[in-house]
Amino acid sequence: MPVTWQQLYADRTAGMRASDIREILKVTARPDIISLAGGLPAPELFPVDEYRRAFEWVLEADGAQALQYGPSEGYLPLRRLLAERLSRFGMPCGPDDLLVTNGSQQALDLMGKVFLNPGDTVLVETPTYLGALQAFNQYQATYTIVPMDEDGMRVDEVERVLAQRSARAPIKFIYALPNFQNPTGRSMSLERRRRLVELASHYGVPIVEDDPYGELRYEGAALPTLKSLDTEGLVIYLGTFSKILAPGFRLGWMLAGPEVMEVLMHGKQPSDLHTGMAQQMATYEVAKGGFVDQHVERIKDFYRERRDVMLRSIQEHFPADAHYTRPAGGLFVWAELPRDIDTRELLLEAIEEKVAFVPGQGFHADGSGTNTMRLNFSNVPPEQLQTGVQRLGHAIQRRLDRTRTASATA
Repeated sequence: MPVTWQQLYADRTAGMRASDIREILKVTARPDIISLAGGLPAPELFPVDEYRRAFEWVLEADGAQALQYGPSEGYLPLRRLLAERLSRFGMPCGPDDLLVTNGSQQALDLMGKVFLNPGDTVLVETPTYLGALQAFNQYQATYTIVPMDEDGMRVDEVERVLAQRSARAPIKFIYALPNFQNPTGRSMSLERRRRLVELASHYGVPIVEDDPYGELRYEGAALPTLKSLDTEGLVIYLGTFSKILAPGFRLGWMLAGPEVMEVLMHGKQPSDLHTGMAQQMATYEVAKGGFVDQHVERIKDFYRERRDVMLRSIQEHFPADAHYTRPAGGLFVWAELPRDIDTRELLLEAIEEKVAFVPGQGFHADGSGTNTMRLNFSNVPPEQLQTGVQRLGHAIQRRLDRTRTASATA
């Protein structure tokens, strides 16, 4: 008798769907497509020579340890280095407060695995990071959604929601990206950061602070992380080397209190036992001695130029009634088009023009945002950025003209 696989899948697979971004990247692999879609760091910035020397040193000096199983919590010298850097950023901690993960995406998965039963609620801003929604969806999460504006998450709406929730239907945690948010590039104001931490303390609701872009600030003064404002251990902080060193090595980390850390480590062990030792050891060799700080400064200069090129090109080529963010850092610009434009349909026309972007609907937990799009500037040279935005602007204008003509004749 043939197996009916559909009947054998666990209920949680209903929440597992292909990533919009990954599906689009398959198309944009074509060399004739200018891709503004992925959130990919520029490969020109990868410290290839430094990693080559680091791997040679690691394999020569301690190859057996590099190729052996390792501790679940991560390579101790790397955790010491991370603890020293995070302490400089206002988050005093030691190596035992850190868990090295396979990218911050695994950290998001662990949050779902450890905290979410089917039907449990996560509070998110809208839009929010698509990968977080995917991670939480597989654990059958539900969402309470609050809006955001140019100053980030609307904390007044967070307060309203927390005040209304009953003890029988608590919010398990608040998921926030205060620095150069993916997808919008917006940052939460200092006043809102302080108030959000106060609300979390008052209502006893943890915050998961996802901060992959915090070091990529191109203008303005750095703002404190939510974790640095937390005096009660309510904030779990997620970070990554993917945006500042090498995304292919999948090295992220979680900073949390000892009780939570033990359970998170127990959640990691069945998944992968530990993060690969060779890349941890090599990354430590590359990052130590201040190299990573110097490298981040180079990255910031590089991406600042590309951000500026994209913003100038959008201003020149997008319709006047399109609205877009002007991020002070990170990798993304967010655009909102007139409401009668569906960006999923627009993408098909844009690809015909040999340019791609990510439609914004997937970043909305409630399925809204059909007229929005995310644009990435980090992985495209300036001259191609100009051409790509020009092509996209033409596709948008044609779509607008056709829609308005149809409305006028209806």
